[in-house]
Amino acid sequence: MKNFQYFAVLTLFTMLSCAQAADGLISIKSPYSAQTTLDKFEAIVQDKGLEVFSRIDHAAGAAQVGKQLRPTEVLIFGNPQGGTPLMECAQTMGIDLPLKALVWEDATGQVWLAYNDPVYLANRHQVGDCSAARNIQKALTEFVAATVGFDF
Repeated sequence: MKNFQYFAVLTLFTMLSCAQAADGLISIKSPYSAQTTLDKFEAIVQDKGLEVFSRIDHAAGAAQVGKQLRPTEVLIFGNPQGGTPLMECAQTMGIDLPLKALVWEDATGQVWLAYNDPVYLANRHQVGDCSAARNIQKALTEFVAATVGFDF
């Protein structure tokens, strides 16, 4: 029994350590190229009525200074209908808005789509009970699932 308790505590500690290391970043594998993944995500975001404020190509920026970087792009998006309720919970949430999605290709060629978990952000701003964060979390999960072609 003692070994089981030790294993359970060790497992829980490992899971918590991984969660803390990720700092609220949710990363999902994509079966598509980085370009296709972000194109699909951007189209879904726009189709849902959100505004795309910017698309930042970090690899292109690296090339401008003579450096090489695997595909790495950020999409900045959102709308007041979603962001305002978050800031009503805590105006400091404005530092984490608009929302962002990162698509990159790792050293093995695997493409990833990542975003900040809105519930994590709400906890960061000490408003973990903010229902707007859970609503946005659900929407982002649906956008990502539609982008990569599977349900969570």
